[in-house]
Amino acid sequence: MATPNYGYEKRQRELAKKKKKEEKLKAKTHRRPDEPQDDQPADGPAAFASPAPTEPSESSGG
Repeated sequence: MATPNYGYEKRQRELAKKKKKEEKLKAKTHRRPDEPQDDQPADGPAAFASPAPTEPSESSGG
């Protein structure tokens, strides 16, 4: 009797999970195309950047 190929079985499970997840996401986006996605923040990636100071600090004017 041949030994089981666990790597192949694991890969097949991973592919099945990925396919199911993609189908679920596709169905979710198909149901509500008018609402924004939760994946991207509304402000974009700049929302996480620290704001640059617009005015020099007045404490160093000695």
